[in-house]
Amino acid sequence: MSFLRALLSSSFACFVLATTTLHAQQVGEQIERQGDEIVVCGQLFHTTAPVKLWMDPGGYDAYRIERRFVPFEKSDWDTTLAEAKLDSPNRYGIRKEPLTPDELEQVRGGGWDLPLLQKVVDQFVMHYDVCGRSETCFNVLHDHRGLSVHFMVDVDGTIYQTLDLKERAWHATISNTRSIGVEIAHIGAYRSADAEPLKKWYQVGDDGIAQLKLLEHTSDPSLNNPLARPKIVEGTIQGTKLYQYDFTEAQYDSLIKLTATLSRVFPKIKLNYPRDEEGQLIPRVLPKEDWQDFQGVLGHYHIQKNKTDPGPAFDWEKVIGGAKELVKE
Repeated sequence: MSFLRALLSSSFACFVLATTTLHAQQVGEQIERQGDEIVVCGQLFHTTAPVKLWMDPGGYDAYRIERRFVPFEKSDWDTTLAEAKLDSPNRYGIRKEPLTPDELEQVRGGGWDLPLLQKVVDQFVMHYDVCGRSETCFNVLHDHRGLSVHFMVDVDGTIYQTLDLKERAWHATISNTRSIGVEIAHIGAYRSADAEPLKKWYQVGDDGIAQLKLLEHTSDPSLNNPLARPKIVEGTIQGTKLYQYDFTEAQYDSLIKLTATLSRVFPKIKLNYPRDEEGQLIPRVLPKEDWQDFQGVLGHYHIQKNKTDPGPAFDWEKVIGGAKELVKE
């Protein structure tokens, strides 16, 4: 009798739960978004930072095979193939390694679940775009190079997501399968403090204090944000001395929140960056064995010897330390 009572009690509880769930929403009721969500395996996760998805007005859609920044009648694949000489209409692929044949067959149709993706993704790669604006970055990647990246962060801190994170974006060669990538809007680092791109993008006073000259490149005054550190930064990447101005405070704020979010969604993305035995940043490409073992946040230059992004001005402690504080909350 006690067994029957327990069974009936359990069945009743399941019935109540099921009927409650079924009637929790109304048919056709809209699910409101807050404007800070990113998409992982079709699920939404809050970042508390401003986010535009590829499906939003003003977003950038890496799923499209058409070019985005040409007249519409010239955006089709046949014209793109003739004019842009791209190898494939796709700008992304499937994360194949280290999937089993059965798992690969599952995801071929897009059928990723979060636990499976969490097994695969363990790196978050920082880039600067050498474009200065996220709009220009997407133009270069999508229309001209046939490449992709999961996120872009504009100078005002807006995060643009162009693909679901289940996709294998083409941004970091050997790390593509295991990583998520972000292109930070920035004109880059150079061997001379007087390099022409730096003169073009920054107004420097007699005191050495710099500010972005974005109003010369866009009509949107909201993009003219202050730099986190207003003076030029000198540092060595891949054994070469480089000069670079810092990213904006708005970009750091969004990067901190995005990094913290990804570390919670993907437990293998540790809140750490490549360091030597003394705990100092490693400013060069990692040996293959170290790269294979590394799980966390790293730069493009840690993956490829011919890359220098995100440059010597990127404040690793600010991003990782800030993300750690958010995760503790």
